[in-house]
Amino acid sequence: MQNRIFQDQPKDAPALHVHAMNDLRFIRQMMERSASFTAVPGWGMILMGGTAIMTAVVSTRLEGTGNWLYLWLGESILAILIGIVSMGYKARLANSSLFSGAGGKFMINLFAPILAGVPLTAVLFQQGRTEALPGLWLLLYGVGVITGGAFSVRVIPLMGACFAAVGAAALFLPSAWGNVMLALGFGGLHILFGAIIAWRHGG
Repeated sequence: MQNRIFQDQPKDAPALHVHAMNDLRFIRQMMERSASFTAVPGWGMILMGGTAIMTAVVSTRLEGTGNWLYLWLGESILAILIGIVSMGYKARLANSSLFSGAGGKFMINLFAPILAGVPLTAVLFQQGRTEALPGLWLLLYGVGVITGGAFSVRVIPLMGACFAAVGAAALFLPSAWGNVMLALGFGGLHILFGAIIAWRHGG
């Protein structure tokens, strides 16, 4: 009798624990996505990298002058605009917010070190120590990306660590390497990690 009961059950019916495991996996994935800011724009970063490389090429003729600083400040403003617009577009497609939840935490942690660089840049420029600016900018940006990346996908903190490493190296190199390191960091690293993000995380 007992054997007949088991024979009557469909052979392809999934076990109850399989359903439970699938449900738990789905819930965990949804919680991870809701707790992470996934609207980091890969294509926007590639564009930022392209403008940084062009700025580095042009600014080689302006080294040691105030125009060099103004050119890079203009590039930073352009990069911020590109980043915000492209992040906003990707966030809208993902039905997420830039300024609340994980998005808000990402933005605060990203921009706090960057804003700290504003008075530091002014002081170093007044003291005529512009050779320290490339390393300072790259290092602070890397720190911001690391702390902001704690609320984003895993590749973002890695990118921040690479920026910080390039910035730290730039601080100890001769001033003639400034534009090269800026091109390597804001140009090359943005393009490299932007391509990875666009490929693995949807644009």
